[in-house]
Amino acid sequence: MREEGVVENRRFRINQFIRVPEVRLIDADGSQVGVVKTAQALAMAQAKDLDLVEISPQANPPVCKIVNFSKFRYEMEKKEKEARKKQKVYQVKEVRIRPRIGEHDLEVKIKHAREFIEEGNKVQLTAMFSGREMQHKDLGIKIMDRIKDSLSDVAEPEGRTSSMGTRVFLTLSPKKQTTNK
Repeated sequence: MREEGVVENRRFRINQFIRVPEVRLIDADGSQVGVVKTAQALAMAQAKDLDLVEISPQANPPVCKIVNFSKFRYEMEKKEKEARKKQKVYQVKEVRIRPRIGEHDLEVKIKHAREFIEEGNKVQLTAMFSGREMQHKDLGIKIMDRIKDSLSDVAEPEGRTSSMGTRVFLTLSPKKQTTNK
């Protein structure tokens, strides 16, 4: 007999580890057998030289399937790997500016932010203040608005401009692409 199976943090009880009195059984070919005693289901699986695997333990009664557990585990791992491959991973890139930034320097920062967004990353704009600049946070917010307007063709803001201590933040994310077919 085999031990209890594990597939990526999800445990499946198999064969003698299924300890409920009766189960809803699915045969090896995918047809529903119905509700049967666990001992009878286990005997059916052993007669076919396969395993009895608990697919859905939350159901009442639990759903079990007669399958080759090694093949079942391989298929589940394959599905999970495919799901991870399809996930979109966003990276947050930061562009820092000062309120007294020069015109050309600001254009360079906007160009970098545009490149990050076109790569599919989110961009966090951070305006940093020090000393007497703290009294003129409105200058930093105006610069943020200017950057937001110049990137409006490729990015949209996530929320509003927020302030924390000596910094003002704004996060921009890539616009959703609409395809017409």
